[in-house]
Amino acid sequence: MPPPAPRLFAFDNTYVRDLENFYVRWKPTPASKPSLIRLNTSLACELGADPALLASPEGIEALAGNYPMEGAEPIAQAYAGHQFGGFSPQLGDGRALLLGEVIDANGRRQDIAFKGSGRTPFSRNGDGKCALGPALREYLVSEAMHALGIPTTRSLAVVATGDMVRRERALPGAVLTRVAASHVRIGTFEYFAAHQGPEQVKRLADYVIARHYPELVASTQPYLDLLAGVAERQALLIARWLGVGFIHGVMNTDNMTLSGETIDYGPCAFMEAYDPATVFSSIDRHGRYAYGNQADIAQWNLARLAESLLALIDTDSDQAVARATALLTAFPERVAVHWLAVMRSKLGFDESGQASEDSQLAEDFLSLLQAGKLDFTNAFRALYDAAAGNPLPLQALFGNEAGFGAWHARWLARQPNRADALLTAMRRANPWVIARNHRVEEALAEAVDRMNLAPFERLLAVLQNPFESRADDIAYTEPAPAEVTACYQTFCGT
Repeated sequence: MPPPAPRLFAFDNTYVRDLENFYVRWKPTPASKPSLIRLNTSLACELGADPALLASPEGIEALAGNYPMEGAEPIAQAYAGHQFGGFSPQLGDGRALLLGEVIDANGRRQDIAFKGSGRTPFSRNGDGKCALGPALREYLVSEAMHALGIPTTRSLAVVATGDMVRRERALPGAVLTRVAASHVRIGTFEYFAAHQGPEQVKRLADYVIARHYPELVASTQPYLDLLAGVAERQALLIARWLGVGFIHGVMNTDNMTLSGETIDYGPCAFMEAYDPATVFSSIDRHGRYAYGNQADIAQWNLARLAESLLALIDTDSDQAVARATALLTAFPERVAVHWLAVMRSKLGFDESGQASEDSQLAEDFLSLLQAGKLDFTNAFRALYDAAAGNPLPLQALFGNEAGFGAWHARWLARQPNRADALLTAMRRANPWVIARNHRVEEALAEAVDRMNLAPFERLLAVLQNPFESRADDIAYTEPAPAEVTACYQTFCGT
């Protein structure tokens, strides 16, 4: 048994203490020659850790899974999931381990977990490993999403293992250390509803309420209110995804958290030319998880959560179904409310206008983008530039585009005088730069094939400041050539 690593985190592990039999205790597979690829020093400080200690030889060994961390209690969590609509009764952490929990500098409880640390009892036929490319992709995109202000899991570190993993070809392996408000998913509820019944579902629901929805502890209908709370957070999350053109790519129920955070950055991508049918995932052959379908899929996933909670919502099954159905039926309206708020910010509007008229203005602008095959991010940023006194980018983008002049006049009439606070909000709603798919792929290819991390570091630095325009970084705002986007695919990386 190797000696424990230095005390890296002040662990306090409620999931292990409170939910016995909801997991399997397990140990990571040792790495042959670990080396630190990337450490998120600011996040380390938020977690109460010493970045220098994490980057030390002992810290790197611990982040590779070679040395047990003091206070950590590594477990593989059990969960099920609907994958592309089909139910898989047992999935679980096949290549991940939850090490434990810490209270961060803001008083929030956070999970610290490994991804790619080897086989577990839930691995099925997989090797439990992660290639360096997918680990760096998750680091890059999750931190980009955080900088955009979108609820997300985050990445603390990427450590190369020194071992190769076999995919289509041999690739360098890595372990990603992920941080999350928790890793409880809709699929977690599905697993215990399917295998162990209402009592275990109640234990899980009570745990989630105490951890994520403490305001519901005294509720007279806590489990219906839990469903409502999760639905509200998901409605807001989806609206924010739509606001930046983000496509998750694999919205299975095991990838939908009860905390309302974005999780799993495998086949994710950002839309460039606006088209609601946009899909990039290689495994989404029928567009189930296309950009424009994400709100509907979230509602479908929430229905699976509701099914798991029915016995707790009401002892009368008909009443339970009726109450859950009424709540879920209102979900599209909640998404629409949040989407309108996002779009008002993007268009530079306050809340004084008629909701129906503002929604129509937003929809009409999107129709113009779709008809002209115009870049979603750049078009909205050009709109901000025009509001801030520089109409040239907007004029250059639309030119004599049919219908734009009439729309532009309506837009100007809706909010003719924008106060500084409104312009600031508009700028914060319209990023100057996003994680362009071709830029991500270029950076990952350099890192994996040539161990050249300079493009990755440069792109990461750009994405961590997405709202300020900078002349030196203008190339990062340019869409990929149409022929590149037309054949672009993302993969789950497993």
